[in-house]
Parts: sequence; structure tokens; C-alpha cells
Amino acid sequence: MRLLCVSDIHGHADALAAVLATAERRGYTQLLVAGDLCFPGPKPLETWRRLTQAKAVCVQGVSDRALATLDLDKVRARSEHERARLDRLSQTRTELGELILARLARLAPTYRLPLEDGGELVLVHGSPADPLEPISHDMTDEEVLSLLGDDPADVVICGGSHVPFDRMVGGVRIINVGSVGEAPCSLRGDVRSTVDHVRVGARAPGERGELGELVRSGAVSGYGAGHADATFVELRAGELWVEQLVVPLGRAA
Repeated sequence: MRLLCVSDIHGHADALAAVLATAERRGYTQLLVAGDLCFPGPKPLETWRRLTQAKAVCVQGVSDRALATLDLDKVRARSEHERARLDRLSQTRTELGELILARLARLAPTYRLPLEDGGELVLVHGSPADPLEPISHDMTDEEVLSLLGDDPADVVICGGSHVPFDRMVGGVRIINVGSVGEAPCSLRGDVRSTVDHVRVGARAPGERGELGELVRSGAVSGYGAGHADATFVELRAGELWVEQLVVPLGRAA
């Protein structure tokens, strides 16, 4: 089985279309999506329709849960940017409609896939121990192990941090597939210059995960303008084969 793994589309349907077109030329059997599907980009409904058409297996991300469950009457914006994010949340809910919002609410936080070698793959937005807390490339082994917890999976496919990496910690293969819609443009240059802006886990004291994600989504100029991330994962002769892709995007993406 050849898996196409993506995450953090954030409603950028044109970027998703570019990734799918590239992947279809290469061939794959299943699309796995590690959450943050529709918010705050310009085309949430088209994004959902493309994922449905592709029969994608999706898990719930932070912004998916916020779209489906956040009570806007109980949230007070503390800045113009927060107010704009909340306004966009309301607009996105209207564009998606109640049926899709209900489906977002029912998305599971994890998806487990048995591997041909007897191992197990888990798909999650953040981490096995906390689906809302991402594993980032600059964490220590100890930090990563704490987010793996006692999960039995041999392979973790995740997103959330928007920065892709492939790493082995404690016998577990961790593959962060980056972001389709909000990949930092400076990724191929200085990765560390972007990580503080995109780590959802670095929350201010008392800041709820959903609101933190709403504020951070699209907050850094240059997101989604240059490339989209995607990853092929395939088991070949008992060995896991991983190819992380950088898909160039045009101005429209």
C-alpha cells in the first residue's frame, strides 16, 4: 500500500489540488489527512469536497474542532487580529453548512492502520498522548517521548507544526508531513526562524488550544505562497519507505 499523507490544508483548495495532481501522476492507494482541513483559507467548501471525492481518511485537528464546537458567544477577542479570525470562523461555518460541521465534529482524533509487517501506523494531528499538541522538529528526545506516551504504534504520521521531518525516537518512526496550505516560505532556508510562529503547542498561559490555533492560522506573512508539503509512505520488503515532497505553488494557490 502506497499512502499519500498530508496535513494542515487550512481551506487552501488550490494548494490541495496541486498536491493531488502531483501525487496522482506518481500513483497512490490511500490519502491520509492529519487534520486542520478547512479553516481559515479562502475555499473551505471546495477543500472538503476534494477530500470527499478523494475518499480521504481524515482525523480531527485543532481548527476542525474549533469550527465544529467553539462557542463564539463565550470568546472575547483581545485584538483586531483575533476579531478577524473569529469573523472568518463564522464565515467558514456558513460556507460549510451544518451537515459538514457535524461531520467535522465526528472526526476521530486518531486513525490506526495495521501494516503488512505486523506493525501499526497511527495518524494524528498533534501527538499520540495529546492530539492537540504537535511534535516539532526541534524537540528533544525526552520531549518527543512524553508526547508519544505509551501508544503502541510503530509509526506516527502527524502534522500541526507545519514543518516536516522524519525522525526515529525510542524505536518509533515519527513522520511530520508539514502543511499543504500554510507551509512557511522560509522552510528551505532557515527552519528555526519560523518554528516559534507555527508551534501550536507553545500556548500562552491560559490560552485555549482552539483559540490559539485560530489566532496563529495565517498569522505569518508568506504562508501558502511558495510550496505545499506532502509525504509518500510505503512498506517495501519489510522496510518503511518515506518520500517527503515539496510541491511548488502558483500565485493562485
